[in-house]
Amino acid sequence: MPLHEIFVGLGVLVASVVFVREARRRGALSEQSLVAVTGALVGGAIGMRLAGWMETLDLQDLWLYGSRSILGGLTGAYAGVLIAKRIIGYQERTGDLFAPAVALGMAVGRIGCHLTEAPGRPTDLPWGVHAPPATPECPGCLTGQAMHPSFVYEIIFQLVAYGALVWARDRVTRPGELFTLYLAGYAVFRFLVEFTRANETVWLDLTRPQWFLVPGLLLLAVRVGYGWRRGRYDALLRRKVRS
Repeated sequence: MPLHEIFVGLGVLVASVVFVREARRRGALSEQSLVAVTGALVGGAIGMRLAGWMETLDLQDLWLYGSRSILGGLTGAYAGVLIAKRIIGYQERTGDLFAPAVALGMAVGRIGCHLTEAPGRPTDLPWGVHAPPATPECPGCLTGQAMHPSFVYEIIFQLVAYGALVWARDRVTRPGELFTLYLAGYAVFRFLVEFTRANETVWLDLTRPQWFLVPGLLLLAVRVGYGWRRGRYDALLRRKVRS
């Protein structure tokens, strides 16, 4: 069974349901917001394929490997939403609707990754896992080494992020800030968890996803700092809201 594709599909379904529920709760469910979802789905699919293909630059690999690049998918989905909204002239911000949906959808999708891909780098920690010898691109699987369950780490992160976003959604009221905080948190987590992943290092002992994240981390740090200085997160920290 194509477990990876099945769980990716389930993740997309879960994310779509959460998006619609959140949009309805905020009174933002409309034809325009559904067009934004369509843009995210199309852009995400294209982004995953292109990002995976760029690792080999072989057109024959475009379909085979493209579906395994989550960062490419997120980037493509973001671009797809912007393009869809521009086409229909929709001006409302939708990021805060997507944040909890993406978090829970990612948690489901990563189950497929855990079941089918190389778990992570070798580890002596007691929760190290063993994967079948037939797992692709996994030398440690052939020797029976215990490895970091890196995808389980991400599943836990995404579930915690979903709970935090649900808790914070009525406290962070300025449009776009909830999505910004989620992106910043996930970018930091993904950069750190790469040290446990089985991805190849290319320069300064960093992987391609880490180098992809570096400029985004800098921009997000500036963006979160901007919001912090203007008191946009005071309600989260139980500080007195600035007048």
